[in-house]
Amino acid sequence: MSNGTPCLWMRGGTSKGGYFLASDLPSDVSERDALLLRIMGSPDPRQIDGMGGGDPLTSKVAVVGPSSRPGIDVDYLFLQVFVDQALVSDGQNCGNILAGVGPFAIERGLVAAQDGQTPVRIFMENTGQTAVASVQTPGGQVSYDGSARIDGVPGTAAPVPLAFQDTAGSSCGALLPSGQIRDTVEGLEVTMIDNGMPCVLVRASDLGITGQESPAELEANATLKARIEALRLACGLRMNLGDVREKSVPKMTLVSPATKGGAISTRSFIPHRCHKAVGVLAAVSVATACLMEGSLAYDLAERGQAKADGERALSVEHPTGEMTIITKQNASGAVSQAAVLRTARKLMDGQVFA
Repeated sequence: MSNGTPCLWMRGGTSKGGYFLASDLPSDVSERDALLLRIMGSPDPRQIDGMGGGDPLTSKVAVVGPSSRPGIDVDYLFLQVFVDQALVSDGQNCGNILAGVGPFAIERGLVAAQDGQTPVRIFMENTGQTAVASVQTPGGQVSYDGSARIDGVPGTAAPVPLAFQDTAGSSCGALLPSGQIRDTVEGLEVTMIDNGMPCVLVRASDLGITGQESPAELEANATLKARIEALRLACGLRMNLGDVREKSVPKMTLVSPATKGGAISTRSFIPHRCHKAVGVLAAVSVATACLMEGSLAYDLAERGQAKADGERALSVEHPTGEMTIITKQNASGAVSQAAVLRTARKLMDGQVFA
């Protein structure tokens, strides 16, 4: 058994994982990944010999360190530790785990807490973009208690608003990686979009389902999963992501009309398990598509009215509720900013062993 590694375990949004200072992990990537696989207990479907919870949503890692970039407080690298494969991927971002980065940075002394609320400017290394997290710090201490509620998480907690800017093409190099608002791939119409998370939108009805099925029902449908994976591999090439067989992107997002008063309904594969909710940045990409005439989402979405300043709230429905994305469009109609409310809670602070 190795010596312990300092770690803070935290729920961020609807995900959960380990938060590490970059200086506490090996600088060699292969050594770091081997350590994280041992910590999580991968590869094993139950992750019984580690901290992971047997689900991609609970097998995540944030690596955080002080930033030398002007106007930035900390650098954040997200790592997805696969559950049943010996893989650690940095090929995507995670907006849920991002929700815990601000509190973690303050807890570890990387950012000085203000009295009341502390903004933490975070550079997301996976995509080269910036987010600002607003952390509740009454009396100069991080507070995790509050009345904010998000679907997919029981109870309430302190709000952690996240504001994103300039996320278009963060992984694929363009908002519409293929150059088209709509393509036909593997015989299916799709919209391939990247506004913080590479997503392939496909109508649930085109796959012979309603889009209201539970994650368990969808995961039990082997024929459906095989078709979605074939589509994902083909779209990965068209999205400038290369061979995505061992990558967790793009996210396959099945869209259908909203049924609970929202803008649109989603079922998201991440990539081989159906998300119990929806990823923050995947929701941003979906909401952006809802505002782009010609996209599959635009045809299905209930957009409501925008405010005079171009701000609009879009509720993205998912299996356990909804996530509201606050978008702002510029004079040309492009989405220039997106914000979302998340929460986070510290679960354990100590050492983890591999």
